[in-house]
Amino acid sequence: MSTEHATPKASQTEQHTEKYREQHTEQHTGLSDKRLKAGSVGLIGAVVIGVSCIAPAYTLTAALGPTVSEVGVHLPAIFLVGFIPMLLVALGYRELNNAMPDAGTSFTWASRAFGPWIGWMGGWGLIAATIIVLSNLAAVAVDFFYLMLAQIFGNPELGDLSKILPLNIATTLVFISLACWISYRGMETTKSVQYVLVAFQLLVLGWFAVAAFSHVANGTAFDATAIAPDWFNPFAVESFSAFAAGVSLSIFIYWGWDVTLTMNEETKNPEKTPGRAATVTVLVIVIIYMTVALATLSFAGTGDTGPGTGNPENQGSIFAVLAGPVMGPFAILMSLAILSSSAASLQSTFVSPARTLLSMGHYKALPQKFGRISPSHKSPGYATIASAVAAAAFYVITRTTSENALWDTITALGMMICFYYGITALACVWFFRAQAFSGAHSFIFKFLAPLLGGVILLVMFVKTAYDSMDPEYGSGSSIGGLGLVFILGMGVILLGVVLMLVMSRIRPEFFKGRVLSRGI
Repeated sequence: MSTEHATPKASQTEQHTEKYREQHTEQHTGLSDKRLKAGSVGLIGAVVIGVSCIAPAYTLTAALGPTVSEVGVHLPAIFLVGFIPMLLVALGYRELNNAMPDAGTSFTWASRAFGPWIGWMGGWGLIAATIIVLSNLAAVAVDFFYLMLAQIFGNPELGDLSKILPLNIATTLVFISLACWISYRGMETTKSVQYVLVAFQLLVLGWFAVAAFSHVANGTAFDATAIAPDWFNPFAVESFSAFAAGVSLSIFIYWGWDVTLTMNEETKNPEKTPGRAATVTVLVIVIIYMTVALATLSFAGTGDTGPGTGNPENQGSIFAVLAGPVMGPFAILMSLAILSSSAASLQSTFVSPARTLLSMGHYKALPQKFGRISPSHKSPGYATIASAVAAAAFYVITRTTSENALWDTITALGMMICFYYGITALACVWFFRAQAFSGAHSFIFKFLAPLLGGVILLVMFVKTAYDSMDPEYGSGSSIGGLGLVFILGMGVILLGVVLMLVMSRIRPEFFKGRVLSRGI
């Protein structure tokens, strides 16, 4: 029986949590309890939800091909390089959470460190990124849902149903609605669903890796390639542009671990568990990625023909091509794993924007209705539904306008991720500036690690923004000579500025610093 199910200790945990919050609120003026269900998630549950949000099966099938096309056999090195800023930032997040666990995370912490204006934009970066990716995850789940039907019934025409736009949109909206309903029911329901979906996708990824290595050992691999030390050398990548593109992709594949922090008001031991869960999640993910990446390269090589990972035709979904040769008649399990991965991530990703919107409503940075809690489920009811409506509207508008606009917006996600992660990491440095040199622990975890992580990500933000100005970046679409990826990425950020200015007129108390105070 799971240790996270209701036990006599649960009430004690909730009492401890409430006591902590009362003390915590007194120590940090402005922060307050939002009446979410305290003590409903433990360390294991938080890590499972964190892994689910990252969606390893879906992310790998989408990212392996494009990353190999940029850096070749140095894929493991790039995965490791991308892991470094994520770990550094995660350490900073942990310190911020230890000091002030609040569901608003980036929004709340940046507001406390830099003031309401930068805090609002940090929250907007998180919300915009997650809303956009929600629509993408729903679209991917729909594609693999119809592909699964085609494989089960042996009828390839069923797989083409997702190309019928009205049917595609209707099915996508159903997936978003189901994910919203589960999330609305609170963390305990979310946790129960995630245990099953995450366990299944990890089992299939492990199966794939073992089968691929077995083919290599037996001499039946497509293009058996021996693992070499050079694969782990990032300095062996041909050019800095290729290196930067690879790192940008690898940062995207780690994104989502911070969901463990947005649950901090609902976890057991809220000042410790979320930060530990974030660190464990990042470590678990890098092990999964490295194992599957090495297995894939060893089996298929980097050639540009057939199942080779460098084949442009395999870029969209490398597992759709390799599952058959590697897993034989059990290849359908990979389709099911990717479906479960995208569906699981669709549901767990609702956690972050809903709790950030809840906090922004609670602290009067948005209309007060965003701060409403479901009385029966103790979840951010209004904010969860608002996130679903926004994701659905975004998908319908972009998909009916231009499919290039949809996918280029997904490409622009890297900018938004680097933007709000970078702001939050530097918020850690500034918030703890008085403690930075008080000891080795403070210097490393409150100053050096988040400083390096934040600077790396903000440099990547600038680099990606500059590169995406090229019309050839992304789908190759452009407006007025500027790449569509740049226009969409910067457009979303500027939209946040406009909304912030509007809210400063409607809800001036937050922007005048009367709700969340700055500094320690």
